[in-house]
Amino acid sequence: MTEGIKLTVLMPCLNEAETLATCIEKANDFFVRSKIPGEVLIADNGSTDGSQAIALELGARIVDVPNKGYGNALIAGIENSFGEFIIMGDADDSYNFSSLEAFVEKLEEGYELVIGNRFLGGIEPGAMPPLHRYLGNPVLSWMGRKFYKIDIGDFHCGLRGFRRASIQKIGLRSGGMEFASEMVVKSKLHELKICEVPTTLSPDGRSRPPHLRTWRDGFRHLRFLFLYSPRWLFFYPGLILAGISFLAGIVLEITTVHIGNVGFGVDSLAVVCSLFIVGIQAIFFSAFSKIYGIRMGLIPDNPTVRKFRFFMKPANLIAAGTGLLALSTAGLIAAFLYWGGKNFGNLNPVDALRFILPSSAFLVVGFQLFMSGLFMGVLEISGSERH
Repeated sequence: MTEGIKLTVLMPCLNEAETLATCIEKANDFFVRSKIPGEVLIADNGSTDGSQAIALELGARIVDVPNKGYGNALIAGIENSFGEFIIMGDADDSYNFSSLEAFVEKLEEGYELVIGNRFLGGIEPGAMPPLHRYLGNPVLSWMGRKFYKIDIGDFHCGLRGFRRASIQKIGLRSGGMEFASEMVVKSKLHELKICEVPTTLSPDGRSRPPHLRTWRDGFRHLRFLFLYSPRWLFFYPGLILAGISFLAGIVLEITTVHIGNVGFGVDSLAVVCSLFIVGIQAIFFSAFSKIYGIRMGLIPDNPTVRKFRFFMKPANLIAAGTGLLALSTAGLIAAFLYWGGKNFGNLNPVDALRFILPSSAFLVVGFQLFMSGLFMGVLEISGSERH
């Protein structure tokens, strides 16, 4: 019987006795009308309200998931499903499981991930809190599109269909609500075919508050989007900071800048040098995060990363670090000679700091480059051992 199943409707469940029966009946109704061989699979996350008995009575299959969390429930459900296609959705009666034709059609066309768009299909009054509808979801969806170039308008719709084999190969592992973001992001990174279809959202039928916690889960989604795109978390901010501070440092090294009655001199040069160091450090954090993610199998390798890694070779970094250390040494020697020219007496602090501050900044950055080159060598060794 399991070999003939085309579609699994997967519902994570934690105390959904009030609405579970309605959801299962709607899914069964869809199977009958569409004549698609299917099953309803309940990934139960430790319900204590009799949800399991309701599911069994209506012919659904249950997989017990002891590890709490939305993502944990769905990962276990995917592993234990029998369908070639899976359509997942919450068991709170907010999604219409009797109207899944659009998802199935796209999957049969060859798409590997089909995401519902509630903003296109319609959101009934009271179905989504205003904070989610007008701020949280649009902002996070915009960031997802911007960071990962995914043409999806509703990044966090819980009703979505996918090919079981395709999703299994991308290695989903998030245990919480950020699982929804991970599925979309990793599908894009692994170059799966993705599309979206309109779907509706109704007020859920539960008398208790939802499991979703706005600020906690919103932050977890935001954190995930940044961590899987270190160029936005580290590289771009670091590049901007290092570039601006370097240019400002050149100007302040030459002269004091006056804006109105305010003068920016060597005290500002000290701040600029510090920001330059921070910016360089952020760029290297981006590189290390990306390489570590690839080494651990969190994200796939790609040609862009391989080109970047060419410039991050240990020998190149060590050579660049050595060059900056030499430049720093030259600056410090120049400062010493300048001091000697004053018979090693008291100096004008402004003139002296214009030697010392850039030289110190290059000393720190040169040391960072040198040590980063050594660390990249360690990463290359660990990477070869893993393979």
